Amino acid sequence: MVEADHHTQERPVQLDPQDLTPTINRLKRAQGQLGAVIRMLEESRDCKDVVTQLSAVSRALDKAGFSIIATGLDQCLRQEDPSLDKAELEKMFLSLA
Repeated sequence: MVEADHHTQERPVQLDPQDLTPTINRLKRAQGQLGAVIRMLEESRDCKDVVTQLSAVSRALDKAGFSIIATGLDQCLRQEDPSLDKAELEKMFLSLA
């Protein structure tokens, strides 16, 4: 016997690129930084320099992720979406921690 799903139909949150312009720019910078890390590894550069650059990429990605989730949460709350699953939002947020 199949159990009925009592959840409402999930609607994807459409993020407005204009709201995320700083985040998109941050991700583009991180993309460049990651390319630099790869080049540094291929050129056998100093480990400390590589780790420092990699750390900067990691922080940029974390900040971008938090920004994306915060923007999506803001949109959901402004729409007063009754299908908003707080547990799912919390799970997404904590996946970045």
